[in-house]
Amino acid sequence: MDTFTIRDLRERTGDLVRDAEAGKLSLVTKHGQPVFLAVPFDETLVKEGVRIDLAIKLFDENVLSTGQAAKLAGVPLAEFLKICSEQDVPVVRYEPSEIEEELKAVDELRRC
Repeated sequence: MDTFTIRDLRERTGDLVRDAEAGKLSLVTKHGQPVFLAVPFDETLVKEGVRIDLAIKLFDENVLSTGQAAKLAGVPLAEFLKICSEQDVPVVRYEPSEIEEELKAVDELRRC
């Protein structure tokens, strides 16, 4: 396993990529402290469920839509939504103003 500093990344990005392509882990540090671990994205990781975890993380951070995340995870949309629910990741996200509008609409329906 190679170790790279944040500063090294500017000059040695190619080395980091070559390590990943060769299946090697690489540790990236800042001021001597570990910051992140670069892990090759290979079939072993895919089989272990990393694709699903990555998809959930990117969806939860609003980087991917549910459809995009399900595709990355390699599962049908309904299954992805179920997995998110099991991991307490909300799949429906309303802005406060949208919630207020919905509540007003419900109140109006009750009056009818």
